[in-house]
Amino acid sequence: MTFSDLSVLAWAGLALAALLVGFSKTALPGINTLSVALFAAILPAKSSTGALLVLLMIGDAFALWAYRRSAHWPTLIRMIPGVLAGLALGGVFLAWAGDGTVRRVIGVLLLFLMGLTLWQRARPATTPGPTGDAVGSSSWLATAGYGSVGGFTTMVANAGGPVMSMYFLAARFPVHAFLGTAAWFFAIMNLLKLPVSIGLGLISTHTLLLDVVLIPAVAAGALVGRWAARRIRQSIFDLAVIVVTILGAVYLLI
Repeated sequence: MTFSDLSVLAWAGLALAALLVGFSKTALPGINTLSVALFAAILPAKSSTGALLVLLMIGDAFALWAYRRSAHWPTLIRMIPGVLAGLALGGVFLAWAGDGTVRRVIGVLLLFLMGLTLWQRARPATTPGPTGDAVGSSSWLATAGYGSVGGFTTMVANAGGPVMSMYFLAARFPVHAFLGTAAWFFAIMNLLKLPVSIGLGLISTHTLLLDVVLIPAVAAGALVGRWAARRIRQSIFDLAVIVVTILGAVYLLI
């Protein structure tokens, strides 16, 4: 596919997806599931995966610029073993599973995690940590579980945002700690995925040129998201994360 093959409507859809990538990185992690859907609907499967990964990395740069000092590093360090296991499992899964199977498995996992998160948040918090997270929601089992599923989903479909949003929501992170921890998590994950994607031929000269055209939309979304995050109330932020995750799960299932 070349630029001339894309209609005005297709370009508008890609620009909207790029805008959502930027917004998700600085305001609402998980909403980039909609970007995944738009790219997959407009571009060939492999091209969409590679092009979106590069845009996500550009969005990561904006997120780190905005929230680099807000991350909760003990949480990130605890997640490393689970995430690496999830990435490896995702690579194996991609070797034999079809697109339909991948989408439905991720959708089911998201709905399961949503139920687990809402149940966890309904319990009283215990011994708040430095970022407000409850020890009960940050146990090694929860950390390993969410980390492995997050690594798995980001490897197979660039869809780790909703999963990790559920973990950070369950841990009761304040907005900026939530966004800072997510920023570092996905920046590292996407860097790990980059050589694999290049090796599989998912990133080409054409996809890179496409990304160059869409960078302004990512930047605009990131700036709007930064503005919104400074003004959003914690309760509204939590509700928005839940709604976006449910929508993402339903989309993947159907």
